Amino acid sequence: MVEDILEPNLPIIDPHHHLWDLTPLLGHFPEPHHPFIAAVARTPYYTFDQLRSDAQSGHRVVGTIFMECGAFYRADAPAEMQPVGEVEFVNGVAAQSASGIYGELRAAAAIIGHADMTLGDGAKPVLEALSAAGNGRFKGIRHQGAWDANPDVLGPPFHAPQGLLASDEFHKGFKALAPMGLTFDAWVVEPQLDDVLKLARAFPDTSIILDHCGTPLNIANYQGKLDENFERWRTSIRAIAQCPNVTVKLGGLAMAFCGMPEQGPEAGVSSEALAAMWKPYIETCIEAFGPERGMFESNYPVDKWGASYATLWNAFKRITAGASADEKRALYAGNAARVYGIENLLVGI
Repeated sequence: MVEDILEPNLPIIDPHHHLWDLTPLLGHFPEPHHPFIAAVARTPYYTFDQLRSDAQSGHRVVGTIFMECGAFYRADAPAEMQPVGEVEFVNGVAAQSASGIYGELRAAAAIIGHADMTLGDGAKPVLEALSAAGNGRFKGIRHQGAWDANPDVLGPPFHAPQGLLASDEFHKGFKALAPMGLTFDAWVVEPQLDDVLKLARAFPDTSIILDHCGTPLNIANYQGKLDENFERWRTSIRAIAQCPNVTVKLGGLAMAFCGMPEQGPEAGVSSEALAAMWKPYIETCIEAFGPERGMFESNYPVDKWGASYATLWNAFKRITAGASADEKRALYAGNAARVYGIENLLVGI
């Protein structure tokens, strides 16, 4: 579905996208019944050229932030150091974009990598190696903690242990982040939001970013229960928002996990329809965190399941139609620039 672009001059920093080549992994899932695996099978690789095409499809995306996804790990390194390869790869992409030959877009201006926090004190050397590989662009890590008792909820790619974010060894590694000025992206699913709350309270000096509005679930045994679980989700969001060190990413709702829409991939649903589905979640997050602690995200190509890149941003803009110019600047670019330390992208814009 092709739509006219709303507010085409509004600067955007997309704070959450991936770059990957997952084709070697698809053989492990020969029958991709799980919706997430089915979506990945349709987009087994997502390159800089594809990102650039999406980002330059009408909205004014001036910069992006890469989010770890297990891409291009070092094959010949010790297990704990293998994620350094991903940052090396993405730093090369960022250098391509920084050349300016592709226009004002600065892709992967900030890089979020992965380090195993359960290494405890052993996490710090990994963080130092990631920082060196990022050449100033490495800003933090994500150690995804999504877990559910029903394996059909998340599917086979995700194997975080129950209670990961609360474990002693995780905390021992986590304490290295703040002294190094590094952020932590927290991805859990809605029933686990209390884990993020406890983590934020335990480490008030660490900048934590809650991904995907806390990932409300509309899949497997949660399917059809969004309304039933909405108040539980809202209560958790409001509690986390009381922690001033937490920022929330506004998006991710087009993932197969969230099922808004349920059909996919690239369901062809209009931005008006998407905005109606997402509005209760987006507005709750903005009301709880304030416009100074929220940032709109594409979560591409994962959210390609339910929306094209251009339509997704149109939906966000419909939701914020009544916001002030200052609020829009913060939510679409300013907060991401500040939290991830890339304010230079907005100089003169």
